[in-house]
Amino acid sequence: MSVTTLFGRRVLLRPLEPGDFAKWQEVRRRNRDWLTKWEPQRLPGQPDVVEDAHAFSTRCSARQRERQLGTGFGFGVFVEGVFAGEVNLNSIQRGPFQNAYIGYWIDEAQAGNGYVPEAFVVVLRFCFEELRLHRVQAAIVPRNSASRRVAEKLGLRDEGTAQNYLEINGAWEDHVRYAITAEDWAERGEKLTADWIGF
Repeated sequence: MSVTTLFGRRVLLRPLEPGDFAKWQEVRRRNRDWLTKWEPQRLPGQPDVVEDAHAFSTRCSARQRERQLGTGFGFGVFVEGVFAGEVNLNSIQRGPFQNAYIGYWIDEAQAGNGYVPEAFVVVLRFCFEELRLHRVQAAIVPRNSASRRVAEKLGLRDEGTAQNYLEINGAWEDHVRYAITAEDWAERGEKLTADWIGF
């Protein structure tokens, strides 16, 4: 699938390209303390994608390959044409599971404006109406209250806490697992779309 751009009411989502590096780098540098405490640690010897344009380009190519294979869809989030964060759909599994995992982050300067829930709903609509997935899941560190608020605003189901679920910033962390299914979307998708996207 060659999806390029998804539209919300105020946000535009599109795959990041090598030419986005300077703007992406500026946001990531400025938000280092805001973001790295919630992200996996960079492996020893792995290039720093924030500081290495070639590594960023390689990341973009890997995301493009995932799109071609249908195993993942990475989107930059743009507000009034300005890069503001990312929403990434990862580990798409077909067969009897029909599942994907969603992750997201936002520039601290743009936080609190409802851009993440809006982008999340745009991606959910894509998941259920275009990709025809059955389930989308988000795993969030319990103390990450801002991220949990997004899941709760959208009425995602809390399916419990997985112990030592993912390595985050050098430590194995518990994660609250949130989910929404195609059945939930059939029941609530129209309202979520109206509330957050408006069309």
